[in-house]
Amino acid sequence: MWARMKEELFYSREDKSEKYTMRELKTMIWRYYMSYWANRRICTANGRLPPAARRKLYYDHIFLAA
Repeated sequence: MWARMKEELFYSREDKSEKYTMRELKTMIWRYYMSYWANRRICTANGRLPPAARRKLYYDHIFLAA
């Protein structure tokens, strides 16, 4: 996770990470984690579904069964 995040957030940008404030870095990392890692990445343990899609299937199944 950390290597991919560093590649996508820092190494692929023209600006060096030293130019960002601590607040900007924290915001960038939080947004990356919440938007990509927790929702959109493909996860083999979830049947190759992103976590958000797997959660939706899970909750749809619970509400339909009730």
